[in-house]
Amino acid sequence: MFGTLGVLLVLFFIFEGQRNGRKISPQSLGILVKAKNAMLIDLRDAKDFREGHISGSRNIPYSQIANHVDELKATERPLVFICNLGQVAGSALQKVGHNDSYRLDGGISNWKAQGLPLVKGNKTTKA
Repeated sequence: MFGTLGVLLVLFFIFEGQRNGRKISPQSLGILVKAKNAMLIDLRDAKDFREGHISGSRNIPYSQIANHVDELKATERPLVFICNLGQVAGSALQKVGHNDSYRLDGGISNWKAQGLPLVKGNKTTKA
């Protein structure tokens, strides 16, 4: 009984991890941006974005992601989805269905916890 339950739990976590997409650490994010010109998509609302976001990121609130699916799917650049904790980014990753996409592991919360810099204000980049 416990052996079967253990196997099911392991399988659940494997499939859950795949469902939410590939994670990228805050440390690896800069490398991906420099090496492959990755596009950073901040899914938080405009207020949270203004209060602090990763330099070079573009604000597309999750509530509006469906309006940008075709545009994002068509890009040849890697996409990195950013939210507060990483879960919303996993959902956006699924909705967009881009082949080369990631979610920031732990989201902005993890970024801040690591003491990494944020930019304040409305400044955003256009894709």
